Amino acid sequence: MRLRRVGVVGHAGYAGLETALSAVREFADTHRLEIAAEEGIRDLLPGAHPLREEAGEGELDLLLTFGGDGTLLRGARLVAREGTPVLGVNLGYLGFLTSVAPEELGAALERIGAGDYLLDRRFTLDVSVIHDGVPGTPYLALNDAVLHKGGFARVIRLAIYMGDDEAEAVATYSADGIILSTPTGSTAYSLSAGGPIVVPTVECILATPISPHTLAVRPLVVPASTTISVEVLSPSEEMILTIDGQEGAALQPGDMVRVQRGEAVVPLVRLRGQTFFSTLRRKLHWGGERQPK
Repeated sequence: MRLRRVGVVGHAGYAGLETALSAVREFADTHRLEIAAEEGIRDLLPGAHPLREEAGEGELDLLLTFGGDGTLLRGARLVAREGTPVLGVNLGYLGFLTSVAPEELGAALERIGAGDYLLDRRFTLDVSVIHDGVPGTPYLALNDAVLHKGGFARVIRLAIYMGDDEAEAVATYSADGIILSTPTGSTAYSLSAGGPIVVPTVECILATPISPHTLAVRPLVVPASTTISVEVLSPSEEMILTIDGQEGAALQPGDMVRVQRGEAVVPLVRLRGQTFFSTLRRKLHWGGERQPK
């Protein structure tokens, strides 16, 4: 990858951010790169240009995110429609989607500049709220769209449909909500709610109920080409749609949430030697046997 202009996204509250950014500054000075940083951290990168809310086509060669998975998701949505590669630097607790630790960043940038890397292309979801039969501006989700209740601890009734023009009614049940996720999001909220782990190269959408009030309802995996619609049947409950745990909207009685595969693809940078299963073992302690005492 030829690096000429690198974007930087992060949160000034993370410990170790200044040290990590110094590696970016040193690499940029050595290789004569231009840096564009978001407003909150530009003061830590002297000479950096402002990073626009949505970077235009060809504006960035690489986006660096400094934080945890939430920071990576936020940064990825900024550049998703342009297909800019994203490298996550983990300053958070888990950082399942991030690829490198702060102390590894300098060496990682050298490897990326030399072409020693891989791109994991993750598909996204387009999520629309249909109000009075009119779809609103779609949200873009890399992990998931969550339909959940707000206010008091009451269950809600949901109706799930599959398909476009002739949608089929799939299920009606009571629950705390539902998670509609990509394979990328299968290791996030969906996993905590009892959903399966899905290898990112499998093209599918997961529908994982949140605390369903029946043993007969289980997570559902459907082809990525499927359109899923969710209708709230409870007329008076406060409902919220959340995208990647970060943005969303309140829902009105009668609203329908429609989820389908999006056109945007997010290329996540992965260094050679890193695999999905090694990340599962290292960060989620998946598949490991307990050692005898």
